[in-house]
Amino acid sequence: MNDSSSLPAQSRETRRNILFTLAVLVLLYLVYILRAELTLVYVSALIAVVLTPLAHTIMRLRIGKWHPGLGLSVILLIVAVAGLISVFALFALPPAFRDLREFVTELPERAPELLNRLKHIPLMQRINVPQLNARIQDFATNFATFLLKSAKDWVHVVFAVGMGILLTIYFMIDGSRAYQWGLKLVPIEHRARLDRTLTRAEARMGRWLLGQAMLMLILGVCSTVVFVILHVRYAYALGVLMGLFNVIPVVGAMITVSLALVVAALDSWGRVLGVLIFYIIYAQVETSVLTPRIMQSSVNLPGLAILIALLIGSALAGVAGAAVAVPTAVLLAVLVEEYVIAGEHLVTESTSTASTLQP
Repeated sequence: MNDSSSLPAQSRETRRNILFTLAVLVLLYLVYILRAELTLVYVSALIAVVLTPLAHTIMRLRIGKWHPGLGLSVILLIVAVAGLISVFALFALPPAFRDLREFVTELPERAPELLNRLKHIPLMQRINVPQLNARIQDFATNFATFLLKSAKDWVHVVFAVGMGILLTIYFMIDGSRAYQWGLKLVPIEHRARLDRTLTRAEARMGRWLLGQAMLMLILGVCSTVVFVILHVRYAYALGVLMGLFNVIPVVGAMITVSLALVVAALDSWGRVLGVLIFYIIYAQVETSVLTPRIMQSSVNLPGLAILIALLIGSALAGVAGAAVAVPTAVLLAVLVEEYVIAGEHLVTESTSTASTLQP
């Protein structure tokens, strides 16, 4: 009798497990399909994590008995950030665009000279120089056509940036309410611990984003100054690219340094050597001085973990995925520390205590 009554219960449990597995698979598939949109939401939330404490600081300002509310503080902060970006665009972007335009204009004339220089390098002798030169000439000739064809992509980028700004404002104003709603989905006995863990992860990710912005600024300014001193062509454009691409740790700087080496090779091997020496010195200073002081307390991840995170992020969502790979790894590291490592310590301590109490 008991066996016959347990069979329907087992079948119901099996059906529930199957439905749960199917639901998880469907959810993962939807996450993969919407990875670009979810990345935009995630990046906006990260920026909000950094800017929200600044908005709260503005709220504490008082003029007599009056002080701004959260909404006004967010608006003032957004205006201030927009002003800083406008100042940067006013002074830094015009020289960069001028250098970029000169690069595209001079590329057909400079490419054969560069390829002739590269032919003297042993490993480069296997490259089909005429075919590569033909591709470069075709790229330079059709560059304007390429820009026109990619207008739709630029419109999409502008729309994504606008949506990102709106999402950031929303997260700053109403993010705490959405966060509390999400916590209610967790069982009551686990809410306090999860809240503490996510708060700690939020602080670490915010410090990482601020630290990464400082490293981007330092690399951009230093590289621009060095390129100007070395009289490297398109120094301003290369400096801006060095700073912007440094948002992707390790890989971004390597890409822009490679481009700077190619541009320096248009003129002389001495400038190539100068750029190479600068990057070697900067990499040593960043690794031994800047990163430990700025990033170590916030990231605290081994280099291998960062490289694996970059690889997975770029495979899933391209450049945007690589940009958010490190903060995501920080979040996962905090969760692992709390629920895996700390959990093992608790189990070990409870086991040792129980064995001690036994007669």
